[in-house]
Amino acid sequence: MDIVIDTSAIIAVIIDEPERKRIIELTRGNTLIGPGSIPWEIGNAFSAMFKRNRLSLEEAKKGIEIFNSIPIRYIEPDFANAISISQQNNMYAYDAYFLDCALRQGAPLLTMDSKLHAVAKDLEISTLEL
Repeated sequence: MDIVIDTSAIIAVIIDEPERKRIIELTRGNTLIGPGSIPWEIGNAFSAMFKRNRLSLEEAKKGIEIFNSIPIRYIEPDFANAISISQQNNMYAYDAYFLDCALRQGAPLLTMDSKLHAVAKDLEISTLEL
């Protein structure tokens, strides 16, 4: 089964958040997919953690190694659809890319982002519960 995984879930695995084990259980044996923006979002998440002193440069470099070991198939977003989702739901386009991907691929969404989860439900996108 294809599963759209968002950046919040990937970061939880990389930095060993409490949800890590459950995310791995849910995704094992499935194909992870998502928009091509994921690598840039990972970098942005790391930079935000630097600002809050939650992550060192060495930890981030190890995190990049972990990220690079996660097989993800990148899906080209339908930008017109994504910005429509963005406008209708007052959200960033980066978040809408995940919803667009899930809609067009008919795949469930795995996220730790409560707003993204709520909008997915409104759009009748199935979600995987953590």
